[in-house]
Amino acid sequence: MKYFYTSALLLTMTMTGLAQIPKLVEAETKKGTELVIPYQKYKLSNGLTVILTEDHSDPIVHVDVTYHVGSAREEIGKSGFAHFFEHMMFEGSDHVKSGDHFKTITASGGSLNGSTNNDRTNYYETVPSNQLEKMIWLESDRMGFLLDAVTQKKFEIQRATVKNERGQNYDNRPYGLAGEAIAKALYPYGHPYSWLTIGYIEDLNSVNVNDLKKFFLRWYGPNNATLTIGGDINVKQTLAWIQKYFGNIPAGPVVNPTLLPAPALESDRYISYIDNYARQPLLYLVFPGVKMYDKDAAALDALAMIIGSGENSLLHKNLIKTGKAGSASMFSNNQELAGMIGVQVLPFQGLSLTEARNMVMATFDEFGKRGVTDEDLAMFKGRSEAAAINALSSISGKVSELAAAQTFTGNPNQIGRDLEKIRQVTKADVMRVYNQYIKGKFSVTLSILPKESEFKSAAPDNYTVDKSNYKAPDYGYNGLTYKKAKDKFDRNVQPPSGINPVVKVPLYWTAKTPNGVQMIGAFNNEIPTVSITLSIKGGGLLAAKNSAKAGLPSIVAGMLNDDTKKMTAEEISSKLGVLGSRVRASASATSISFNISSLTKNLDQTLKIVEDRLFNPKFTQTTLDRLKKQTIQSLQNAKTQPASVASTVFNKLLYGRDNIRTYGLSGTEESVKDITLADVQAFYDDYFAPNIANIVVVGELSETDAKAKLAFLNNWKTKQVDVPEAPKPTETPQPKTIYVVDIPRAAQSEIRVGYYTGINYDATGLFYRLTTANYALGGAFNSRLNMDLREEKGWTYGASSSFSGGKFGGTFMAGAGVRAAATDSAALEFVKEIRHYAANGIEPAELSFTKKSIGQSDALNYETNEQKASFLFRIQEYELKPGFVAQQISILNALTKEQVDELAKKYLDVDKMTLLIVGDKKVFLSILKDSGYNIVELDATGKLK
Repeated sequence: MKYFYTSALLLTMTMTGLAQIPKLVEAETKKGTELVIPYQKYKLSNGLTVILTEDHSDPIVHVDVTYHVGSAREEIGKSGFAHFFEHMMFEGSDHVKSGDHFKTITASGGSLNGSTNNDRTNYYETVPSNQLEKMIWLESDRMGFLLDAVTQKKFEIQRATVKNERGQNYDNRPYGLAGEAIAKALYPYGHPYSWLTIGYIEDLNSVNVNDLKKFFLRWYGPNNATLTIGGDINVKQTLAWIQKYFGNIPAGPVVNPTLLPAPALESDRYISYIDNYARQPLLYLVFPGVKMYDKDAAALDALAMIIGSGENSLLHKNLIKTGKAGSASMFSNNQELAGMIGVQVLPFQGLSLTEARNMVMATFDEFGKRGVTDEDLAMFKGRSEAAAINALSSISGKVSELAAAQTFTGNPNQIGRDLEKIRQVTKADVMRVYNQYIKGKFSVTLSILPKESEFKSAAPDNYTVDKSNYKAPDYGYNGLTYKKAKDKFDRNVQPPSGINPVVKVPLYWTAKTPNGVQMIGAFNNEIPTVSITLSIKGGGLLAAKNSAKAGLPSIVAGMLNDDTKKMTAEEISSKLGVLGSRVRASASATSISFNISSLTKNLDQTLKIVEDRLFNPKFTQTTLDRLKKQTIQSLQNAKTQPASVASTVFNKLLYGRDNIRTYGLSGTEESVKDITLADVQAFYDDYFAPNIANIVVVGELSETDAKAKLAFLNNWKTKQVDVPEAPKPTETPQPKTIYVVDIPRAAQSEIRVGYYTGINYDATGLFYRLTTANYALGGAFNSRLNMDLREEKGWTYGASSSFSGGKFGGTFMAGAGVRAAATDSAALEFVKEIRHYAANGIEPAELSFTKKSIGQSDALNYETNEQKASFLFRIQEYELKPGFVAQQISILNALTKEQVDELAKKYLDVDKMTLLIVGDKKVFLSILKDSGYNIVELDATGKLK
């Protein structure tokens, strides 16, 4: 129920004396079982919109500041500026030194980030609730006091960081430039969606610091922002802090909505480009769509699901099930100014892009004749209901929903309305949008072709961008002035932390079925859902018994997601869709797991499907052939991706080139080809047993009910299973050697430094101490490696290091993706930083930071079902004692500089580490030959060249 207010609340402001109070505009409360996020909405006199939502289930708060500015506010020739500015907002303000924004929040036990899309930029942090005032102070300082802290050095470093981000996420991966090519061809020249948020390198190179300042003054006023805070808050106190820190920031220029006509195509457009990393061609087809919150959005989502999402879709039936393509999907993407409807197909060899496009168009025609079934609509509505409910599992999810709805509609209360629109979608609606947006309509077809291949485009290119009719709008940059807030308090004084909240480790129960299934669970009724994981030990380790069948566990998991003896995969997908449930098998190095999620009301029906998939799989040659083709295609693609190559080859260097541990899960092209149906059946018969199975249950389900609903497992027959241990390393890398894998024309290089430690996971032993010792080196944003390589030198989007554990001997690894031209310098910088830390140890300030950050972050660890399940899994997997969390805190609090220094000296000897570089060797190899290291060249599989 919503209440509207027209007069201001009268609150006593204890901080600044009697001051103007934020005006309460409306309040929303929950009534019955309706899907709504309760909130209160306020307005400050400077135009800042404030939304507060209380949720005392966990001692944490989430703060989000969303500015209604994204790349759609950028000018031609200055693309990427909104995202660039997002980076600059973390570089300090008048009262927060450079680097202290990340440092302050991390030291508070919190997490933080920002994101930019076409239409908005947001900044957010989740912290223990006693840190709220500090977060409000931080966010207000960069809103009101940023520009004088901006320097040319900061500007240049973040420009380099953004360019590194583009290299890592777009230029250096297969099909990474597909979105850029599509946007340029779908939208007219000058349309703000005709470039991506990341922008063009040439534009990033041409802007200057004054452009940045104008961007801030134009778009970053409080009147163009929404501050949303949720969680364990006191509303009255929170409002007082908001008024104190934000209330005196002057309003910025008026920001009016952007209104543009929808893109229109007069004919089919064909474009293509050659991809440096792709091994197979890709077909990408798009039609103009609709804006977000449009009346047709829900029906288009339903259409996309029916044609191209999941095992029941027509594209799956026509292209994937027939073995014509490794993937084929359809989507409808809605943004503030326009939308698009897209189809992507990754064909197997033998299917040309022309044939793939013809099959897509034939599938559209098939839908037009087939129409929409009752089952289609039930699946769409069931999936949508589950997605809406699961979106509310965390306070960050609730806050993000409120912030986005307010930013784009002016009304935070949209989630229930959106779900109601979905529930009202009819068959006629879906057919209408098909006829309106797809049937007979023109589209853009992008063909992505591998380099040096014989593949051809779907059709000859026929489109070039027309710039002749473009007229630049007035963005309102003239006459801007910088006005600072005038406060009656000292902003240089960082607000103190409140009283530490009480963090409650989840209560849990344990049990064991008569046939040996180990069970652990925790009750949580914040949302009406249940998550269950059933894990069967073995996974990739079982390949150690027969390395010629490496990859078999993953193939078996894929087969378990297909037909059973009672139902086809399509029938199962349909039932799960209607229920809004998920049942999916997957393989890891140590297990094969069924991951199950369900609305509480549908759990019984969901578990019937689990029972069928577990006990009645139907292994067919057709499915096996398809999965093998998909796996081989994936392995081939991985050989061209620097990050994937780096991971594969580094493991081979640490464990040995022929050690099954390096490829047992995914296999090799040769081993996957040799897997037979008999192998699959034998694996299932030999290794699926209750006495090596574990179950984790989290959600709205008591111990008694969990045991009753999972009682079908009691009929599972035990058997003797020998699960092998992972083999130890079979080779030792050469000392003082840099291994190099050449990826010609790679935009970035991947660097890995590390060694096999042999140390297993231990929650309160050596492994835990090593993770704390590594924190200052590479375990946090403010760690030495990241601050040096990213924040000081601008060589990377992010650098880190970590100790990994497990049961079979762990590793230490440091690494980053770095700008190609800086490869040699960055590699040697890793060596320098690790060597210095080992020799000189941790600084007292770093030790204090480590203790504060790790110690206070515990409040964030148990909020969602997924977090609780991860916690319970560790307890079960490593047989941890109930009080291990308290013991960890005691160890952390007692940690001394001498202890950390001793660990660093012993376990971070860089001379014993292996150094790998994957990138374009012609850029860096000649320089590294003078580094004092031996150089050994390998191919993408790790073999000597």
